[in-house]
Amino acid sequence: MIISSFIIDMDGVIYHGSQLLPGAKDFVDWLIAEKKQFLFLTNNSTPTPKELSEKLAHLGLDIPPSNFYTSAIATAKFLKSQKPEGGKCFVLGGAGLTYALYEHGFTMSSENPDYVVVGTEGSTHNFEGLQKALSLITKDNAKLIGTNPDTNGVKENGECVLGTGAFLAALEVASGKKAFTCGKPSSLMMAYAQSYLGLAKEDTCIIGDRMDTDILAGTSAQIDPVLVMSGVTNLTNLYNDAYRPYLVLNGCGEIANL
Repeated sequence: MIISSFIIDMDGVIYHGSQLLPGAKDFVDWLIAEKKQFLFLTNNSTPTPKELSEKLAHLGLDIPPSNFYTSAIATAKFLKSQKPEGGKCFVLGGAGLTYALYEHGFTMSSENPDYVVVGTEGSTHNFEGLQKALSLITKDNAKLIGTNPDTNGVKENGECVLGTGAFLAALEVASGKKAFTCGKPSSLMMAYAQSYLGLAKEDTCIIGDRMDTDILAGTSAQIDPVLVMSGVTNLTNLYNDAYRPYLVLNGCGEIANL
């Protein structure tokens, strides 16, 4: 397997919660030693690249912020392409999302915003926040944007939690409006990631643990998808979908030996 660049999911591939997964350090060391280009790509819109870099540093991996790309950045980049002069956003999400939007020329406002932007679950995801978002969508014609379509996530203790897609679904049903999502499996985020790396699709692969985001994203973008069985996918749900990964591995540590 001769690949020059890697797009890598994080949770379920490199770590789970606060635990580094087996083989992850060897994989990252191999990427650096072989001078491979790589980008960590996450649908989590809450942390900034700097915060993600610091998290991995605490786990023993020294990777600069420039090697991280979040769905918050992809969302802000997309909105900038639609409204180059900037605009106003009402945000249900964390600090990483508002920071990315500010960096791309958008301000946060609950008065006549251009967009309602829903990110990874946080303190603003409550009935009051959802009701305000619904009012802005239906009365003020704010466009509904989601950083990602993930309907759920999994805590370190295995507990299932509501994801961005679940909140988007509630707003879609109540408003009758369809949300536009920017994160995986959107080919938009994959195009941004590939452009960031600056290499052709044929030289790139995406590594992830989820069929419905990582593997579908690679399939849709025509970038070879590699599935690792260290996250949410297991033998009981591996073959549920019409699309298939290019490779299936136990963990990312096996890639250096291919």
